[in-house]
Amino acid sequence: MHHIDILLTREPEGGIAPFEHGEMQLVFHMWDSLAELPLLEGSLWAFVDWVLPDISGLELVRRLRSDPLTAQAHITMILEEDDAEDKRRALRTGADDYMIGPIDRTALLDRVLSVKVLDREPGSALKAVRHGDLTIDLAAFQARWQDKPISLMPNEFRLLRYFAEHPGRVFTRAQLIAALGKQEPPVDERTVDVWIGRLRRALRSAGAGNPLRTVRSLGYVFDQVAEARSDVA
Repeated sequence: MHHIDILLTREPEGGIAPFEHGEMQLVFHMWDSLAELPLLEGSLWAFVDWVLPDISGLELVRRLRSDPLTAQAHITMILEEDDAEDKRRALRTGADDYMIGPIDRTALLDRVLSVKVLDREPGSALKAVRHGDLTIDLAAFQARWQDKPISLMPNEFRLLRYFAEHPGRVFTRAQLIAALGKQEPPVDERTVDVWIGRLRRALRSAGAGNPLRTVRSLGYVFDQVAEARSDVA
């Protein structure tokens, strides 16, 4: 199935529940410039509003184009009015196209499905994430420690990838659920503890120690350097 991630700076009327169409699966992510990117696993679309609370939509487009994780995204600017100069500025800044807002879920889906979506070119997408002896091979959907495969279930693999892409950052349970696109249907926050427990056991079994540290009353953090630990958090 072809996976499409859709970044949104405003929730459209009709909601953001995942949508399947034939061999396509579309997953929506609410996002703003101050938050970490969610886990991005497929072709990427971004719908950016012209006016945002913290920065301009044009500046956010520039940031998306300069980030290796989002540089290849298909970016649609949502304009407030049908203004020719705004359209030109959006395209010059790096947007692929534009729409006149506000847009609802149906209009958004129609736009994505009307354009032939291709997988990102192999050279343009991240192929692996590495931290010392830990390698997360995205193409093979496999994690390895010193070239030894780590046995992980899909949720634990995706969680490890997300942590490794954001080392040193503390994430709450709610943030991890949102990053993995698990809001619909809702997931109990304590389910994250189960994922973390399984992930820790798998890492220890492979000899990777415990790079996942609990920050009490806050959440979890992936330490920059994965060293063997004897503590249990």
